[in-house]
Amino acid sequence: MNIYLVIFITLVAAFIASLSQLAYKRNLVTKISSIRHLIEALRNKYIIAGLLGQLTSLLIYLYALSGAALSVVYPLFASSFIFTTLLSALLLKEKFPMRRVAGVLLVFAGVVIIAMSAA
Repeated sequence: MNIYLVIFITLVAAFIASLSQLAYKRNLVTKISSIRHLIEALRNKYIIAGLLGQLTSLLIYLYALSGAALSVVYPLFASSFIFTTLLSALLLKEKFPMRRVAGVLLVFAGVVIIAMSAA
């Protein structure tokens, strides 16, 4: 499989996984402190959508993995940390200290380096 396609597919999988995390965070109505709370959360349609997003992300990830080395695909999937951070800032209005911003920038640099080494 073309490495650029693998990179693109992996980034799509990471983005979908990030959207799933956002769905979980936005739609947990109560702190899960018991099995009953967990079952209630699993009945929420947005939590279910997040689970389906995670499954979709996994299937896309597996497809990407079938086309390139694990040592390339897995580090690229770390872009989900970047997507999740950006979505949290944009949609959840979360604030981020400079240390966290620096960490995200380091992850971004690592993802770019891995992608360049694979191409």
